[in-house]
Amino acid sequence: MRKKPVTHDLTSPSKPGQAIRALRNRLGLTLQEVSQRTGLAISTISKLEMGRASLSYEKLSVVSAGLGVNMSELLGLLGDSSASEGAPSVPGRRIIQRQGEGVAVRTGPYTETFLAVELLNKQLVPLIADVRSRTIQEFIEEFGSLIRHSGEEFTYILEGEIEFHTEFYAPVRLKQGESVYFDSSMGHAFLAASDGPCRLLSVCTSPEERVIEQLQKQE
Repeated sequence: MRKKPVTHDLTSPSKPGQAIRALRNRLGLTLQEVSQRTGLAISTISKLEMGRASLSYEKLSVVSAGLGVNMSELLGLLGDSSASEGAPSVPGRRIIQRQGEGVAVRTGPYTETFLAVELLNKQLVPLIADVRSRTIQEFIEEFGSLIRHSGEEFTYILEGEIEFHTEFYAPVRLKQGESVYFDSSMGHAFLAASDGPCRLLSVCTSPEERVIEQLQKQE
């Protein structure tokens, strides 16, 4: 039987938010302490925990680093999986992802399905995104700004057409089978630019270990 992705809709009471709050409480961290570690406003963290703000890759990355855990561990909590018990970082490890598997987090503009969450300490974070926003205004209303996160990102269009916006370049339309590789610290957004499903595969370099190491040095 094919396993369906675990999906969380952030327009309803948020299980992801509950997982973040439970982990924060388990670690004995206050909202202010997480704010200091992540650079996110206390109000933003509170909204994330209550399911009133979109949990983008950017926020997921900084929250997991601020809590001092690997992103895959947090995703494992979101998906009620045993990701935190995944294979250690040793040579020869692997994970096979079957169609329909993954941990899916739904926001207004995107449904992001994170892949290979069972592997901890990955150098890459692969995900599939179903894009729904059609205007940059709609995107900004949902996320508050363009998305930024450290590292680099490779994006390949799986289905439909995507309009790719960045803060330094004019928007460009990407068709199925086309791709873009970019500095993901540059503000960016993906918009649906054709009728029907608009889907992409993104592979991001993971900043988790470097950020966590920096946090541990400060303690």
